[in-house]
Amino acid sequence: MIKQVLQEVGADVAAARDRDPAAQGVSTFEILTAWAGVQALLAHRVAHALLEAGVPLVPRAIAYLTRAVTGIEIHPAAQIGPQLFIDHGAGVVIGETAEIGRRVTLYQGVTLGGTGFQRGKRHPTLGDNVTVGSGAKLLGPITVGDGAKVGANTVVVEDVPRGSTVVGNPGHPVRVEGRRVEGPDADWIHLPDPIADAIKTLSERISRLEQRIAELDGGAAQEGDGQELRTRTGRSSAGG
Repeated sequence: MIKQVLQEVGADVAAARDRDPAAQGVSTFEILTAWAGVQALLAHRVAHALLEAGVPLVPRAIAYLTRAVTGIEIHPAAQIGPQLFIDHGAGVVIGETAEIGRRVTLYQGVTLGGTGFQRGKRHPTLGDNVTVGSGAKLLGPITVGDGAKVGANTVVVEDVPRGSTVVGNPGHPVRVEGRRVEGPDADWIHLPDPIADAIKTLSERISRLEQRIAELDGGAAQEGDGQELRTRTGRSSAGG
């Protein structure tokens, strides 16, 4: 068990050095002591091995202390493959029945969670080489295919095809195997912004109202000038 844990932690350190530019040239000791994601994985490897060995209470205590120290919550029963890299890590939650493949990257705020109180498999399964962006929420017993990418703040409640890029709430593919998906929501950069559209509509309405008020003010001014001219003309006629 100790040998297996050491091998897994060594692969996790190598993943951090390979995928984090800030880890270039940094010693293994510094990564182990200063990288919260690596520390959380080290603790999880130990807790998971103890859980598999039937040790009570201790695995949950390790997970609890790890969350307090790193801000990363990983259930001891979660199955995590080698070379997982958790970048920054604050707010990451990995549920009990979650399964993570090889060479996966998770950014801060990612949740691999459930959708209810059902028993059995209720958390996501991630394939190999998956990348999940900051704040993304993957919920339920869904499957994310190999090589898929999940955009920041995306909410995923359905399976993600392998090699695809998923964005939005709810998440939907905008690329599959490197090819853009045709459709009204395929352009993630130019998605409709309902708030901006509402502001634009109000601005246009205000402009029309201001123009109408100006026209009314202009008409009233012209009517006043005409009345004054008629008054003067009447006075001149009376004087003549």
